[in-house]
Amino acid sequence: MSSVLTVRVPDEMKYQMDSLAEVTGRTRSWIAAEAIRQYVETESWQIGEIRKALAEADAGEFVSEEEMEQVFNKWSPEGGANAG
Repeated sequence: MSSVLTVRVPDEMKYQMDSLAEVTGRTRSWIAAEAIRQYVETESWQIGEIRKALAEADAGEFVSEEEMEQVFNKWSPEGGANAG
């Protein structure tokens, strides 16, 4: 099942969508729906990961100060991985 959704896009984006539709053999509606699907999927994943991380932090499941210092030292310009 699908629903109709009306959106306004800049003319240039419409032309790009038309071009993609022609090259891929898809409709402009398919291109728009796929773009929205990917955006919603990515944003939902990111929000879920942030919520999990906040819950872990609230529960005290976070790196120790010593572990964090080791990471900073490893990747700082003066030491570790970036040292020349």
